[in-house]
Amino acid sequence: MCTPTQDDIYAYALSKTLTKVPSPANVGLYSSCKNRLNMILEQMEVYMKQQALEIEEKYKGTSRPRSFQLSVTGFLALIGRLLFYNPVWTTENQDHHNIRFIFVHFSAWHFAGSDLLWSGLVIRLIQAIEMNFGKLQLVLYRVAQYDEEDEIKKKKVEDGPKDWRPKRICCCPLWLFLLSILVVAGILLGILFKFGFFKPNEIFDEENEETTNQVGWLEGLIITTLGLPALSVCRFIFQMVKNLIFSQDKNITKGMDNKQISGQLGFMNKVRKEMWLMSRFIQFMEVFERRRIRVVLNITNLDHCAPKKIVGVLEAVNILLSDEESPFISILAANQEVLIEKVNFADGCFSKEDRAYALLNRIVTLAFTVPPLGDDSKLSLFSSLTSNAKIPEEDKDGTVVQKKTSYEFVLEIEETKESYPLLDKSTVIPNVMEEEVEKLVTSILAINEKRLNKYMSDDAMSMRRVINSIRVTVIMMKALQKELPQPEFIAPWVVLANQWPCRLSWIMQCVEDAQQRADIDLEREANCCDSKTLWKVFSESRAELYVMSAQVKELLEHDGDPEMLERFLSVDFQLTIKDLKAFEAVTVNLDHTIRKELAQIRGTSRLNDSGWMRNLAPLPLTKIINMDTEDVCKELSRMKYPTKYIDIVKSNDLNGTALVFGDADDLKNLLNMTFGEWSTFRLHFLGLPSHLQPQHMNTPPVPSNPQSQTPSFHHASNHSSNPSSVNSNIFPLMSVVKKFS
Repeated sequence: MCTPTQDDIYAYALSKTLTKVPSPANVGLYSSCKNRLNMILEQMEVYMKQQALEIEEKYKGTSRPRSFQLSVTGFLALIGRLLFYNPVWTTENQDHHNIRFIFVHFSAWHFAGSDLLWSGLVIRLIQAIEMNFGKLQLVLYRVAQYDEEDEIKKKKVEDGPKDWRPKRICCCPLWLFLLSILVVAGILLGILFKFGFFKPNEIFDEENEETTNQVGWLEGLIITTLGLPALSVCRFIFQMVKNLIFSQDKNITKGMDNKQISGQLGFMNKVRKEMWLMSRFIQFMEVFERRRIRVVLNITNLDHCAPKKIVGVLEAVNILLSDEESPFISILAANQEVLIEKVNFADGCFSKEDRAYALLNRIVTLAFTVPPLGDDSKLSLFSSLTSNAKIPEEDKDGTVVQKKTSYEFVLEIEETKESYPLLDKSTVIPNVMEEEVEKLVTSILAINEKRLNKYMSDDAMSMRRVINSIRVTVIMMKALQKELPQPEFIAPWVVLANQWPCRLSWIMQCVEDAQQRADIDLEREANCCDSKTLWKVFSESRAELYVMSAQVKELLEHDGDPEMLERFLSVDFQLTIKDLKAFEAVTVNLDHTIRKELAQIRGTSRLNDSGWMRNLAPLPLTKIINMDTEDVCKELSRMKYPTKYIDIVKSNDLNGTALVFGDADDLKNLLNMTFGEWSTFRLHFLGLPSHLQPQHMNTPPVPSNPQSQTPSFHHASNHSSNPSSVNSNIFPLMSVVKKFS
């Protein structure tokens, strides 16, 4: 049996969560690898359909769901419901146990040439709904059921067993009224045929005068009786034919091509009404099929489009597909780093709320950042690439088996008309008990309810992201068969990643760098004790974070109150490095691009501490700022400086903090070194002089007022964290600590 890969687990956890998440839902699926995104989306579709089947098989209710592949009788029943009945919204049919997923794939790159990229998304949705339910059914609903005034009226949910209410005319059911008209028309036609039609020459026949008058009166009664219904039927048929010939997707395409029409407010309003109609039609079909119906929209290649068009699609998802009763689940699969950079460069991005992170936070209800590949997955992928596997073969019975690598999930695609693809029998399907997950999620939220409330945002979207992320985290840990940490720490970890993404990324990077440094120096216990609290890790490195504040200013803006973070980690939830390691592989609501950027800015170069450059290359800022006086003396002794300089360091208590925050000229006068000695000392401890440092475009401009300038004691570049020139002002370290605690 084949063991599922990490990406299989991620797809399984997402699919399991989306069967429980209420609609509308917007999922952000982020990864820098397009192949991984496509594979996860494919796997999610398979898993979600499989879970929908399992839910129906286990259902023991009285009203079984209808088959969505309608038989002749089922089709006639649907036509009858569309023509003669109105659905009744009840508490039961608004929350069906069974579920059906309809998957719609929208590649933004295919519509990138259009000025209105978002309208292509709407066209794709309309086409997919017509293909799944039938164009005739949708047109019938539009003509016989749709009423624009329903959008203004409040939806009434009743308590009762009946799902349908007959349409009425004068307190008479429509079907009975039409049946009565047909019966009366048949009787009248029979009488007409019996007495004959009107003859003009009978008007002048005195003997037949009475008969002629009676026949004329009868014909007038027939015309009056059948005239109005006939006009209504003709009008109905005309609207049906018009909507069948001129479909709405063609109307939208026509309006999109006409710049005068597309630029009007009325065009956007028509599109919005069309999406509302689609939502109501799906709700109608939910009552008919006795199951929930969710339209899953996979949006791919959006990061390849122009910034203005990206913003247009995101706003369309937020406006058109996020109505309170919308049945849509949108999955935005993209490279988050590219997406954020493009949105930030879009026109009209002036305020903080217009920037990419704020825009995505307003839209996305579940952020899923695919964790980097582990060592085993990398080895598996490398082996598959070298073996050049993935060769399709044909089985004896005509079944096409797509041979994929162990990194990719093996699927069997049978040449049948079944709607659900089958999972390969040789692959172990993760199986997490739904009841166990629900019980665990409920207990996790209940344990920390009082303590977590003060750290939660007063934003409903943020709360939904936290709850959904907790569910995904629990499912992933169960599927990966990892030992669950203390239940009271699961929710706090998710909240920590949601409220302070930059500072948490910084802590994770510091722990990783310390572990790598310990492995290189063969000091397994140094700085990597699992019992060490995360607050202690942050306290030891927050001065370094302050030094880099100019480069990470935009990242720090995403974080919440720094003082609340101190209380969170030091008082209420004393998370340790052990907890960090347990959660790291399943942390999906944290943007990994933040950590990547912090790592680049921190830039610990391993070349600095090796070989002939060890005595010349600048020390990493992390190492300097944590050095005490004895460490400075040892470094000078290793560099073979005279003992008189070591004595000066000891007598003046010069530690790493003093070297970083002190004045370079005062330090030079204090040590009284020769020019050559001072040049080596300055390069090693203080970094490159300012005139030798590379200039970077992303370095923020220096304010014109020198009193308001950020001290330039460390100009950290994107490739090096080495200290540079030291500012002439001395800042107390405690004030720095207070600012970033």
